[in-house]
Amino acid sequence: MATAISGEPVPVSLLVIDPNGHRARVALNDFPFKIGRQADNHFVLRDSRSSRNHAQIVREDGGYVVEDTNSRHGVYVNGAKVARHTLKNHDRIEFGFSDSYQLHFSTESPEAAKMLEQFPGAEQMAKFEGIAGAPGPASSLAKLRAVLEVARALEASLSTNEVLTSVVGAALSITGAERGFLLLRKGDGLDMVVARDRHGSVLAENDLRVPRSLIHRALRQRRELLSMNFDPLESQGAGAERSIADLELRSVVCVPLVKIRTGEERETTIMSAENDTLGVLYLDSRAGSQDLSSGNRELIQTLALEASTILENARLLTEQRASVKLEEELTIARQIQQGLLPRELPSTGWFRANGSSLPTHQVGGDYFDVAPIDGDNWAVVVADVSGKGVSSALLASLLQGAFLIVSDSGAAIGRRFERLNQFLAGRTQGEKYATVLYATLSRGGTLSYVNAAHCAPVLVHPDGRLEELETTGMPVGLIPEATWDVAEKTLLPGSKMVIYSDGVTEAHDQTGEFFGMSRLLEAISECAGESCEMMHGKILERLESFTGGAEQADDITLVVVEFHA
Repeated sequence: MATAISGEPVPVSLLVIDPNGHRARVALNDFPFKIGRQADNHFVLRDSRSSRNHAQIVREDGGYVVEDTNSRHGVYVNGAKVARHTLKNHDRIEFGFSDSYQLHFSTESPEAAKMLEQFPGAEQMAKFEGIAGAPGPASSLAKLRAVLEVARALEASLSTNEVLTSVVGAALSITGAERGFLLLRKGDGLDMVVARDRHGSVLAENDLRVPRSLIHRALRQRRELLSMNFDPLESQGAGAERSIADLELRSVVCVPLVKIRTGEERETTIMSAENDTLGVLYLDSRAGSQDLSSGNRELIQTLALEASTILENARLLTEQRASVKLEEELTIARQIQQGLLPRELPSTGWFRANGSSLPTHQVGGDYFDVAPIDGDNWAVVVADVSGKGVSSALLASLLQGAFLIVSDSGAAIGRRFERLNQFLAGRTQGEKYATVLYATLSRGGTLSYVNAAHCAPVLVHPDGRLEELETTGMPVGLIPEATWDVAEKTLLPGSKMVIYSDGVTEAHDQTGEFFGMSRLLEAISECAGESCEMMHGKILERLESFTGGAEQADDITLVVVEFHA
């Protein structure tokens, strides 16, 4: 493992190459560093073929080890399948598909490597960084030291201002300029962020005597994205030429700061100078007559691009923190929603049940509940709210609360649906609705149910015969005037009823083929004589085997109830 001079571990990272060829650097800070398709992993593989929890990287004996966490398609390092592998610099990690993600493990400083690439002969010169007597502030060694200082600041600092200050300092060292200013665009003007002289002293804002409006105008009028021409005397015009001349500026360099589109380098040719400008790096000198940019333009532009990258990273970090906070809140919401599902289902006696609901997003629009009405009656409800995400989950929770207190039976169930429908339709204007199956079962075997456009439940008779129960009305919340009929069936001992959401029949495999009703009926038929618990488990096993780990678009809810005398 690489170590810094101080003995502290050098931060390790992953160079991520996504299926589209875009590259990004991901720091490894938290361990175990979890990788997979599930949203709460440290790095999410947005590939439906990967497993929810595919792999993890752990610290072990001063090094780093990648482990396969029982993934479906395996983990590969440098082309070889592994269960565990101690990582070395530049190891390539893949997840079973050559056209998917590649993660390149790195123990090098990505910032230093990237910046040194911009400086010819840097690798050889770095060996002599400590040699004294280098000629002049703009010598090759001084330039290299300046670049290295920025790279070190990028590694060590969490402060955007500190790194931008290092960029200005490096530019002053490279050019030999007397003063450096970094200004950021704000509205129609420029805000001063960093102002330093060649000795590192802080300058006052009014030390920039050239009007900012002139610099801003030159920024807007430039023809090239990464370079601009700026002459204070020509820009100001004849009227104030004397006041500008009093500054006795011998040389001025202005380099634009532009937006960096991470992973989309090929788009820079069509970026707009007006819309994609962040600010400017301004350098000037009153001593000598040399061109400050002479022989250094590419390196100065590299520093400006580093400053632009820092600003973009700061923006992305702010967005990431907001996203992480949102993910944390959604995770809590999911835990709460899962906590509202019945924890214990009856497994003995005349009424038995088994069920589950798996949201494909952090929170989903499906829910189910099973509850006793009294000693002689049980109720079961399965609902599927239109849409996905938080709004659907909130409506699902509202429905759950509405049905939790229901103790109606027979024709009264239909009136309960009508009142609930009017309430929802009046508040959502038909934009949110739900399909609902609500049923009550008595000790005597009388099944009363309302099917509000939900998937037809399957009744499994004791002799193994299957019967689909018809729909008795429209979705809840769609039309205020809708009504529902209550249907009844008499069940024989040993009968079961399978209730499911359309996420079951519309679950798809890697090719996009649906599981479908015929496969569901076949799965039910194969275990018709099993208990409700065994039937529930075997249907889900059949479904998982079919989908092959493909990411699903809809929540999957499945409930099986069983009647005994």
